[in-house]
Amino acid sequence: MAINKLALIRYKIIDNCLRQTHRKWTLEDLIEKVSYGIYELEGIHSGVSKRTIQGDIQLMRSNKLGYNAPIIVIKRKFYTYEDSNYSISNLPLSDNDMSKMKEAVDILKHLNGFSYFEEMSDVIARLENNLSKQESESASYIQLENNKLLKGLNWITSIHKAIREKRPLLITYKSFKSKSKQEAIYFPYLLKEYRNRWFLICRPKKGKTLVTLALDRIEEVAEMAKSGYVSYDGVDFERYYADTIGVTKSERDRGHRVILQIDAYNAPYVITKPIHASQQLLKTEEDGGILIRLDVVLNFELEREILGFGECIKVLAPKVLRDKIKRRAYKMLQQYLASAKDC
Repeated sequence: MAINKLALIRYKIIDNCLRQTHRKWTLEDLIEKVSYGIYELEGIHSGVSKRTIQGDIQLMRSNKLGYNAPIIVIKRKFYTYEDSNYSISNLPLSDNDMSKMKEAVDILKHLNGFSYFEEMSDVIARLENNLSKQESESASYIQLENNKLLKGLNWITSIHKAIREKRPLLITYKSFKSKSKQEAIYFPYLLKEYRNRWFLICRPKKGKTLVTLALDRIEEVAEMAKSGYVSYDGVDFERYYADTIGVTKSERDRGHRVILQIDAYNAPYVITKPIHASQQLLKTEEDGGILIRLDVVLNFELEREILGFGECIKVLAPKVLRDKIKRRAYKMLQQYLASAKDC
């Protein structure tokens, strides 16, 4: 049974009232208390009807939500709990609830390294502790991709906070290509994850175009005065990466029509797990191979994806991508030929 937010609020208020044994609660008292509570919490002025509260009490008494609340009526007028220690908040978790909670905790444990919120570790620890009190230790049935050796994850919280609050950041950054670290002010706009690495899409204060900073190359982050922040209106970030594999893209880049030939062995894998959301099946060949079309930016991540298939894939178009993959494959071959000579 689906329960809406207002219903949960009503149950909680009724529960709090009936736990107060120092006073007697009539139906009218409960209606008034619930109406006031909903106004305070949700700003709703219309109140609640007598029929609604009667229905709530009946539902709380039943087993439909697992409450089985021992609500009784004294002198045909006053509502109270027969058991003064009862509360809907004290109910033990059912076996089904326990199972779902454990699965949720397993997922949170894997995502914790990439969490935006520092307090998530404490939340997970408390959840595990509470669950372990009610159930013996059992094996985990969910494993997600996780790399605890990744650097830069400690910056996620502060950067995410700066994006939400629209604050400039003073970032000390050292790229793989640079011999020394650089310090500059950036306006942060978007955090993006790709294959377990995190990136910040931002604009330098002294620049006009967007740049992508890898969080594992950031050495220091410091918040600047909020008044200096400059928003960016040139890009709809909800759609900015729609035509991109990975994160390598400039504002001028546009998607290209990429035609790929996949051999018969790998065809089912590519069909069931598309290389990109734009993937279209153009043709199924006699030997079971397929031709597919992608509409994507020509970048490093696309090349790496193609090269990852090795000899099982062939670029048919565009020519510029075909030639580049051909050159890289040739250099790869040269590496092995050179190694063979050394042996």
